[in-house]
Amino acid sequence: MGAANDLLRDYQNVIAELTFVTGSKGVFDVEVDGRLLYSKKQVGRHAEPGEVLERFRQLVGPDTPVYER
Repeated sequence: MGAANDLLRDYQNVIAELTFVTGSKGVFDVEVDGRLLYSKKQVGRHAEPGEVLERFRQLVGPDTPVYER
């Protein structure tokens, strides 16, 4: 759940919904608004710590504010 924690920690102010969908054979896909952000099957490995968060940051761009703690 590291990727989910990272996303919610830094971007809970812009995420309206976060859904976990289980799959077979260790499927781990992250989609944002229908766009595939990360796929374990395509990459052939689990995401490195912070990798999904970095891809999300690139997707939303530098003008999207990070949640103020």
